[in-house]
Amino acid sequence: MPEIKSQQNMTTDFGKVAVLMGGTSAEREISIETGSAVFDALCRLGVDAHVFDTRDRTLLDLVKEEFNRAFIALHGRGGEDGTIQGALQSMGIPYTGSGILGSALAIDKVRSKLIWKSIGLPTPDFIEVRPESDLKSVPIDLGFPLIVKPVNEGSSLGVAKVSNKYELLSACKKSFALDNRVLIEKWIVGKEYTAAVLNGKVLPMIALETPRVFYDFEAKYKESSTQYICPVDMEDHKKVKLEKLVKNAFYAIDASGWGRVDFMVDEEDNAWLIELNTVPGMTTHSLVPMSANQAGLSFDELVSSILETSINNCRDERVTLQ
Repeated sequence: MPEIKSQQNMTTDFGKVAVLMGGTSAEREISIETGSAVFDALCRLGVDAHVFDTRDRTLLDLVKEEFNRAFIALHGRGGEDGTIQGALQSMGIPYTGSGILGSALAIDKVRSKLIWKSIGLPTPDFIEVRPESDLKSVPIDLGFPLIVKPVNEGSSLGVAKVSNKYELLSACKKSFALDNRVLIEKWIVGKEYTAAVLNGKVLPMIALETPRVFYDFEAKYKESSTQYICPVDMEDHKKVKLEKLVKNAFYAIDASGWGRVDFMVDEEDNAWLIELNTVPGMTTHSLVPMSANQAGLSFDELVSSILETSINNCRDERVTLQ
């Protein structure tokens, strides 16, 4: 497990920290929950932390107010797609998590799957469609059932399982309201899992069980019936194999620092990579804190370890406003 620094050392090492949260994506409210939880933890740890809603403030304020680093708690576009990472890097402000390339690739479900497939990592068959695409050939290529997803959204927003062409057309229409690129993916029958990566370590996996059709937005944030099984009841050699798959998937996308890999294991015990989240949620319903707790890390220790990932994103030069 990553070594946890003392509160005194953290205050000295990190300086003035901006917790970037809110923003303008469809996941704004979840981001505010994540950012608020992170901010509270940093305050408890004695870090000089400040809330910074990127919807309401200009990033130049980070330079004007002499912030030393940023904890990125922004979900979705503008926060996980390399945009904020590029801005911070250009200003010389260290930030948590993945860099520009890893962030941009991970949020794009199509690009990440193409990379995984290119190096032989398992991911369900899929096609990408746009508003002008002919959807008539989709069932012939992939068969039903299918799962429909906006390419660049998170939190299962706009995601739906479809069993016929009428449902497919309806689901695509709803997804296009969120994104002009939509992923249509082969439905995998099996168990859903997730595994967090933190500073090169794979934290204990979590099995997700829900009475709903799949682990959708309602199951993630609202349903009390969702079950989270951690530790997972699985033979050690299978765990080792899945942990290796998770790390390979994480680094293939050039992710770094921390993140979460979602995957499934079908009825024949085959694993299938679903997606990679570079800024996972840190709310009361979130998975990474559950996994970290199983590994012996409190929420505050987890937040501290994530903030440590900003050390690898340091640059010598800083922007000076005239």
